[in-house]
Amino acid sequence: MKRLVLFALLLSPSVAVASDHVVPVNNVAAFFAKLPKDATRVIFSAAAVYRCETDIILPDAQLLVIDGAGAKLVLGPNSSGFTRRIADQRDALARVSSRYVIRDFASIEGGKKAIDLKATLGSTVSNLRLVGQTEAAIDLRFALMARVENVLVTNPKKRGIVVRIGDWPGATWSNSQSNHTVLEQCRVYASTTTTQAFTVLHSSGVRLQDCISEGASCEHDLYLSAAIGGMETEVAKNTVVKQFALANFHVEHSARKASIFVNMPPKAVVELRAVYWNGKQTAPVIDHVSGQLRLCDIGWFTEDMRIVTHVSAPRIDIDGCHSALATGGRVGSGGTRAGVLHLKDPLPGNTVLNVSQVRVTRPSM
Repeated sequence: MKRLVLFALLLSPSVAVASDHVVPVNNVAAFFAKLPKDATRVIFSAAAVYRCETDIILPDAQLLVIDGAGAKLVLGPNSSGFTRRIADQRDALARVSSRYVIRDFASIEGGKKAIDLKATLGSTVSNLRLVGQTEAAIDLRFALMARVENVLVTNPKKRGIVVRIGDWPGATWSNSQSNHTVLEQCRVYASTTTTQAFTVLHSSGVRLQDCISEGASCEHDLYLSAAIGGMETEVAKNTVVKQFALANFHVEHSARKASIFVNMPPKAVVELRAVYWNGKQTAPVIDHVSGQLRLCDIGWFTEDMRIVTHVSAPRIDIDGCHSALATGGRVGSGGTRAGVLHLKDPLPGNTVLNVSQVRVTRPSM
């Protein structure tokens, strides 16, 4: 019987096994360019510090785990870090099933970007410290159902974490979204030149929770938009963006323009739950152009804080929030102000504030 079993094993096809590869210290980019197709995990364990001057191009893979193993990766000024080359939307659709896990770097420093993921489904970025990138620490384009968790972004020159559509030939606001991506327990510590800490563009079902924006004053802590062609002076017209949710968001400074900017399609639901702004806010805490805005469980709000709208009849529900976050039901200041709500730089045809679509329920304090 034993001989028969052994003979059967010898005749059976070889069984595929997971394949680990240690990244050499010299020429990281060349190592990834020649990575065997059967590789399932690469480990940065040959040195405490790695350096790479160029882009690190990720190969197509059903799943590739990139384990930093506690190492530091220093990027050259023109590097986009871990990235993919996408020719056009047809190429993106053919390769979107690739999936990556990028984790456990003590830090990734410098470069234009640290993570520049394009055309992926179900990728994860976790347990990283990203320092001093000049364009964005993380840029997700057509990154469906991605997860970014336990990431510390420090001193980005422009943007911190960006979730958006593709920008290659053939990509549009309706065919290359980063839908249902989750950002969880991430912190952006802004520099004096930071524009947006968190940016979400043309993507539906994105969720941002348990995150922090602090450091120097940035232009926006959260910039949320589905305005076609970047026309922020118009109501967003993207018909495929339906919802966004933010919960337990902590802001530790005053933004330069507005803490949270919202320009979503009129039927899209935007829920902002348990937001805490610490300290005096010299800019609006919310700059609202369009979208059905739900403010929930905001237990701390002061009289100097204000919400700015650019349309006459904003759709805003305020539920379970501090009583200071209210309109008073009356419009004053020549038709431009009702409690915390201010009409400012109105869009054409929006001259007098109307609070008939603003509902305040279950006020606290």
